[in-house]
Amino acid sequence: MSELKVIVVGASGRMGRMLVRAVTEAKGVVLAGATERSGSPFVGRDAGELAGVETLGIRLVDNINDCAKADVLIDFTTPVATLQHAVFVAERGMGIVIGTTGFAAEQLQQLQDRLSNSPVVMAANYSVGVNLALNLIEKAAEVLGNDYDAEIFEAHHKHKVDAPSGTALAMGKALAAGRGVDLDDVAVYSREGITGARKPGTIGFSVVRGGNIVGEHEAMFIADEERIEINHRASDRMVFARGAVRAANWLSEQSSGWYDMQDVLNLRD
Repeated sequence: MSELKVIVVGASGRMGRMLVRAVTEAKGVVLAGATERSGSPFVGRDAGELAGVETLGIRLVDNINDCAKADVLIDFTTPVATLQHAVFVAERGMGIVIGTTGFAAEQLQQLQDRLSNSPVVMAANYSVGVNLALNLIEKAAEVLGNDYDAEIFEAHHKHKVDAPSGTALAMGKALAAGRGVDLDDVAVYSREGITGARKPGTIGFSVVRGGNIVGEHEAMFIADEERIEINHRASDRMVFARGAVRAANWLSEQSSGWYDMQDVLNLRD
């Protein structure tokens, strides 16, 4: 079997460096290209050196068209950049693993249109543990129903720009799916002032931003007599990078379609 060739975009960022490192650690996977935004001081630097591994001979470029031919692109950048990368992927018949969050509804529709004939894995979180937690949350919601009040808590580092996090929203969607409702109809994203008593069936969200918190997520099912909690705490971003490379490997054997980590991990019922 030939080696899987991967391009990492945004390779000088925190996640980008982790992704490069994860690619170098994975068997049968090689880095074919690495990019960074135009004007970045890291353009021209060796991707391996930036990631703290051996020199790879792959230098960061600011034009994705300068990258060597590859099978899969891994993208943990921004919605605008991911939309641009989607055109590159579609034109070359590649697969794409998307970890970018914060898409507006119209941006997400554009992304789906551009990648309509491509194999895609898109997930809010690439941790194996988080995806198992999503599965458990949906099952718990199905069993417990509206007799238990539901809350989603999340905490991240001070540099994160979107809230609630994509993972928190994924937890909310899993919880809503277990109850057979649409999250948009029951979500409560803020509480301030005289809010009145809690409305039955709602799903509340709370957010913390500070320091260097990698990621903490918790789903709570609260009744008068007991509380059930399903939580996940990440201590190192490598857990997300390794999951993304695992998804890239899996995606290389799939036909065109839109998948997530539940598919990669075979957690679908």
